[in-house]
Amino acid sequence: MQKGRINVTGEDIFPIIKKFLYSDHEIFLRELVSNAVDATQKLKILASKGEYKDELGDLTIRISVDKEAKTLTVSDSGIGMTGEEVEKYINQIAFSGAEEFLQKYKDSKNAIIGHFGLGFYSSFMVSSIVEIKSKSFQENAKAIRWECDGSPEFSMEETEKDSRGTDIILHIDEDSLDFLEDNKINGLLTKYCKFLPVEIGFGKEKEWKDDKYVETGKDKIINNTQPAWTKKPADLKEEDYNKFYKELYPATFEDPLFNIHLNVDYPFNLTGILYFPKFKNNVEIQKNKIQLYQRQVFVTDSVEGIVPEFLTLLQGVLDSPDIPLNVSRSYLQSDNNVKKISSHITKKVADRLKEIFTSERENLEKKWDDLKLFIEYGMLSDEKFAEKAYTFFMLKNTDGKYFTIEEYENIIKENQKDKHGSLIHLYSNDVEAQYHFIEAAKSKGYDVLIMDGQLDPHFINHIETKNPDSRYLRVDAEVIEKLIEKEDGFESKLTSENESDLSHVFRSQLPADSTFFVSFEALSPENNPVVITQNEFMRRMKDMSKMGGEAGYYGALPDSYNLVVNSNHELVVKIKEKMHEKIGTEIETFNSEIQKQKTDLDALNKLKEGKKEEEIPQEEKDKAEEINKNISNIEKKKDKVLTEYGKENILVKQLIDLGLLANNLLKGESLSKFVKRSIELIEA
Repeated sequence: MQKGRINVTGEDIFPIIKKFLYSDHEIFLRELVSNAVDATQKLKILASKGEYKDELGDLTIRISVDKEAKTLTVSDSGIGMTGEEVEKYINQIAFSGAEEFLQKYKDSKNAIIGHFGLGFYSSFMVSSIVEIKSKSFQENAKAIRWECDGSPEFSMEETEKDSRGTDIILHIDEDSLDFLEDNKINGLLTKYCKFLPVEIGFGKEKEWKDDKYVETGKDKIINNTQPAWTKKPADLKEEDYNKFYKELYPATFEDPLFNIHLNVDYPFNLTGILYFPKFKNNVEIQKNKIQLYQRQVFVTDSVEGIVPEFLTLLQGVLDSPDIPLNVSRSYLQSDNNVKKISSHITKKVADRLKEIFTSERENLEKKWDDLKLFIEYGMLSDEKFAEKAYTFFMLKNTDGKYFTIEEYENIIKENQKDKHGSLIHLYSNDVEAQYHFIEAAKSKGYDVLIMDGQLDPHFINHIETKNPDSRYLRVDAEVIEKLIEKEDGFESKLTSENESDLSHVFRSQLPADSTFFVSFEALSPENNPVVITQNEFMRRMKDMSKMGGEAGYYGALPDSYNLVVNSNHELVVKIKEKMHEKIGTEIETFNSEIQKQKTDLDALNKLKEGKKEEEIPQEEKDKAEEINKNISNIEKKKDKVLTEYGKENILVKQLIDLGLLANNLLKGESLSKFVKRSIELIEA
């Protein structure tokens, strides 16, 4: 028996491996199975070149658990190792600058292990003792048994082994006994080894016999050795892609919208299949669905450093030998190959969508609503993708028709330019709630888009920034005449004094839980008497604030609305006339008193003309202050009379409630009172 010390610099290499080099101890199984696959593949290559002439036989890699012995074994029938090879590859850890490595990484949880050839040694993270039994494929080779207890000391001796290949036997330590559970190992093999190119067996297949499941003696193979991404696109049909999609995501019942098959061999190596799922109206929950592999070995499903942010919404597989198995996030962000891969994937996705638009536009339109969130996210976050996407991005109107941005502008440019020459795009984010406003717009010959997605407020801002001559307005942002302002207008049937008085009357009946601004507009007599609108800028900023970002300040502001009173509607004129009948004399008295005070104030102001402040007698200043106070007091009394009158005015309340109802703002007790009042008015 040979005894010796493993050739490393620094005796604390094993504690570092055990505690720090991998953030997740489960990785050991991936490393050992990957080594077994490598050994098997090497034997296949030697056989193909005629350097190994015997039968390959059964090449299945088997993982077995012995709970009683507390061992986990990984066995392969690959090339095996001679004593000299064990000495070279196991006893002399193949990395340079060991002292520098230890100094640099001993406290790091994100160390790059794969670069230093330490995959086998990850087994010590979960083991108290590790054994190797190996027999080389070489003729007359002696089998070797190697053992180490996690210290630099090891023992190595010749042993008996019937067949070529290697058994790695882990004596699981007390802190890691969960790795002896079948469910745990099965889960890890499914996660990391699901698509390895050599069959992996764990346990035996079972069948239902005599009212129970019994083992058949046939290996239970946990992997698909020829996943779809390793095949040529010409050899695959749509159903093959969909079948593989279900294999990747067994809990998904819907087929993907489209797929992209990647197959690049220059200037880097990359294969894979990306799928466009049906995108829900929420960005966050979609991420971490792309699986990254290196030569069919699972690496991670957190690929933000490898693909652009918006592409993390896609699903599927990427496989590249140019991305190391164990990397830190900072490494990914700075690696040139990773950057090239990221740019290439973005281009391929944009090109594929353009291709679908060109050759299968009808198909794309059918799936657009499920795809739109992804496209918008890409255009908002990646300028290069946005440049390509402008040619195929589609807008949908309330009639269910789809247009590119350019097509739509050509359709509306004749009728939807305002008096300043801006092209106005009208849109709705809730067709049912804004039905009345949509119909009003259509009655003017205007077209209305549907923009009801999570990212639409941001996307609208993005488009307006790109094209300052285009503006987007929600249909309830203004009364119809003001949405797209033209030169023509209507004369008002109310004087400015009438409007000032009536503003107090209408304000008296407004809801107290929101901010309302009352204004009067000379609209068509055929329009509604009262319309409630929301300022486009403020409302859009509040919508954007829901996703954070620079608009966050506006999210803290209360909802605000504009109560627009149609000064030409007969009911509004009627309210004005009734007001004059009831309180007209009192209001005129207030107006006369105010006018008298203003006349006196004008006289005082004339006396001040041409004088400096210090030249004005204090008596005149005091008199002016007294007059202003008198005017303020009279106006308060007048406002109180108008407000009290308004509070009792059923017609005013009814018109306001109708406006609230049209905007889906009338609810609960207020809605119940409105219904009751409506019945009473009908019966009157």
